[in-house]
Amino acid sequence: MSECLYEVREPGIGLITLNRPERLNAWTARLGRLYFESLDKAMADPNVRVVVVTGAGKGYCAGADLGTLQGANADDDDESILDGRMQDEITRMPKPIIAAINGAVAGVGLVQALMCDLRFAADTAKITCAFSKRGLVAEYGVSWVLPRLVGPANALDLLMSSRIVMPNEAHAMGMINKVVPAAQLMDVVMAYASDLAMNVSPASMAVMKSQVYNDYEKDVATASKDALVLMGESFLRPDFKEGVLSYVQKRQAQFPPLSL
Repeated sequence: MSECLYEVREPGIGLITLNRPERLNAWTARLGRLYFESLDKAMADPNVRVVVVTGAGKGYCAGADLGTLQGANADDDDESILDGRMQDEITRMPKPIIAAINGAVAGVGLVQALMCDLRFAADTAKITCAFSKRGLVAEYGVSWVLPRLVGPANALDLLMSSRIVMPNEAHAMGMINKVVPAAQLMDVVMAYASDLAMNVSPASMAVMKSQVYNDYEKDVATASKDALVLMGESFLRPDFKEGVLSYVQKRQAQFPPLSL
C-alpha cells in the first residue's frame, strides 16, 4: 500500500493522507516524494480548489523515521531524509492547503503542518518540536515559520524545551486555527474546505496567499501600494464580474478554475 494516499472529493477538495499508520506516519524520503507528487497533482488539476492533508490512524506525523535519521550519514546512494523538496515550498503553492492534525505531530511533521495555510487540530492531538531532544537543530524552516505564528519567545520555548503542547495551548499561542473534538475533526475540516471550494474565488485566494507571505517583510506603505496594483488587476478578472453578479442576483457564485 502506498505511503501517501491522494483522492479528489467533491466539491473540489484534494485530500492527501500520510499513510504509515504503524509508524504514526513518520516521515521518510519516499513518503516525502509521494506527498509532493500529490501536491503537484492537486495544483495541476483545475477541479481541485482546496487541499486537505491529514494522517492515517492515530497520528498525523511523528517526525522523521528514526531509522532514516540513523542512516543520515551513510555513504551510499539510498534515499535520504535530507534530500528532496523542502516544506517551505507549500507557502508558494497557489491553492490553500489545510492541515487536519488528527493525532501526534512532531519534528518535520510539525514543520509540514506549520507551513500549511491553516491548521485544525483534534483536541487529543499532541504537538512537539522534538528536535532538541534528538541533538538536532531547528530544521526544515521551522525557525522561520514558528516565530511568525507564536512570537519569538514562545518559539524559543517550544524549540529549546521540545515539550509537548496540547491543542488548546497551541491555539492560544496562534499555532492552531481551531481545536475540534477528535471524532468531528474531518467533518469540520471538510465542511470548511467545501465552503472555500464552492463560494470563494480561486484567484482571490491565490493572490491573498501570496500577499500574506510576501508582504510580511515589507513596510505598510509598500504593501499598500502593491495592493493597489493587485486590486486593479482583480477588476479585470472574470472572478470580479461573477462575484458582483452573483451578489446582485442573490445566487451562488460560479467562479472559474484557477489559471496557472
